[in-house]
Amino acid sequence: MGHALKDRIAIVTGASQGIGAAIAERFAAEGAHVAICARRAEPLQTVADRIRDAGGSVSAETLDVADHTALAAFVANVAARQGRLDVLVNNAPSVTYAAITNMTVEAFRRDFQVNVDSTFVATREAFKVMLPAGRGAIVNIASVNGLLAMANMSAYGTAKAALIHFTRYAAIEGARANVRVNAIAPGVINTPATAAGFAGPYADWGRKIAAAVPMGRFGEAAEIANLALFLASDEASYVTGVCITADGGKSLELVVPPP
Repeated sequence: MGHALKDRIAIVTGASQGIGAAIAERFAAEGAHVAICARRAEPLQTVADRIRDAGGSVSAETLDVADHTALAAFVANVAARQGRLDVLVNNAPSVTYAAITNMTVEAFRRDFQVNVDSTFVATREAFKVMLPAGRGAIVNIASVNGLLAMANMSAYGTAKAALIHFTRYAAIEGARANVRVNAIAPGVINTPATAAGFAGPYADWGRKIAAAVPMGRFGEAAEIANLALFLASDEASYVTGVCITADGGKSLELVVPPP
């Protein structure tokens, strides 16, 4: 067990698998009590059990962050029960893959409700506790899709772009109270959702995408958790309003087809 977040109270949304689960487990290993939430009860409980079995402190609640009333109550209740709130990680994602011509307004809005609106709601409730306390760190999990465009990802990418800019606004409003707000823009990360997306007939496509990354591989959820830990900890005490890309160098490279 580490001590980077010893005795801190941290909320992690979308923590039933992948990046959210890795962040929750890493924070708990560094001494934080982690309050986790996600839509699916069984995998969320599995993460909570792993944290307890490793000697960590955790509480879990099943909810959909698109239910903004439930999300606001969750954040407020965690702070009330624990008497403080030190860290918030807005991670819960919604990913719509569709061409603009085939997408409904409802599908487009769903990505905003989860990726942007829920971040606003959770941040608003966290600010109510953090600003008066004069301390706090918020980490928003964005995406390289919020920085660069690709076909059939307009809803997700536009929502993540909005999330990155919201991070800047929140950082300005929190700065005087020593509440830091930062974002991480992961590239393709090796998670259960990624594995499912590149299964079966898409396996070769997945291998080609990984090979096209300058580092030659997908990232691991633990690597994003390491970066989230830095941003949440006192080691990043003068860092706010930034979006750090973690994509193995992919967004640096201009790919030119061979002659």
